[in-house]
Amino acid sequence: MESLIGLVGLAILVVVYLRRWLLRREIPQQQATSFKGEVFTVGQASITRRTSGQPPSASVVVMPGFMENFLYFTAYYEDPAIELILITSADYHVPVLDCRPGVPAWSRVPDTAPGTIAYDAEVMNLALRNLVTTDNVRVHGHSRGGAVTLEAARQQPALFENIEVILEAPVLPQGKPYAPMPPLARWFVPFYLPMWQQQPISARNRAIWGPLDDSRKRELIMGLPFNPRHCSTMVTNLKDMAGWMDATGSEIYRHVKRGAILVPGKDRVLQTDAMRASAQQAESLQVIEIEGGSHFVVPDHPDSIPPLSLG
Repeated sequence: MESLIGLVGLAILVVVYLRRWLLRREIPQQQATSFKGEVFTVGQASITRRTSGQPPSASVVVMPGFMENFLYFTAYYEDPAIELILITSADYHVPVLDCRPGVPAWSRVPDTAPGTIAYDAEVMNLALRNLVTTDNVRVHGHSRGGAVTLEAARQQPALFENIEVILEAPVLPQGKPYAPMPPLARWFVPFYLPMWQQQPISARNRAIWGPLDDSRKRELIMGLPFNPRHCSTMVTNLKDMAGWMDATGSEIYRHVKRGAILVPGKDRVLQTDAMRASAQQAESLQVIEIEGGSHFVVPDHPDSIPPLSLG
């Protein structure tokens, strides 16, 4: 009996230490592209600004979602008249070949914890204050990036007085995941991630992604499990998103004055009904419902996104 208890104890110890190693192990970067622009380091996050060689007519700041990188947005906002400013979440790989970031004078380490919505919101506000050069400004956040946008507006309401926001299939106050993940399941995420990396698109997760006919969308999804630098950041993101949705009330919407919330009808990442109910409390924003739409509106239903004024 004592030997059995000893073996069980040893097995538990091995599992605990293996989990710790998996959390801290650096994830190899799989996605990067040539990019003409500047990359700025802000704490553990980064901001990239595209340069096109012509005076911009509008500025767009984009915030990708959980496990995503900013390549999700670049094809949609490819017009050279757009000053495109792209945020990379804390402890995520910057998807730029030969990336050589600089640390500008205005950079500062956010006060909040890396991996949280509040941390990336501070980074977004630094971008809005220091990099935007036009008066025609849109902030576009997808999924978790929607929550980051709302949190940034709560942190610095004055910055958002004249900004248009696009919240695409967003994490919202009182929102819910499509498949809730209890704390015990989050504990096992470090063991799940290597299996996901082996087969990013599989029979087990196929329904999440929606249509996969678009080769670019498929490529972006294949890269998802490699975008964070460490699994510990993935776990922090998950825990923080759940806490943010539960703790944040609809009063946060008063800080955004115009724009739209895009609610897909067949979202398999977040619960559509909870998203719609929350969105309807945003009195200043248009709610656009996308019948049959997946969580990924930009590649699947780009015509549902309100056009950006370049006049």
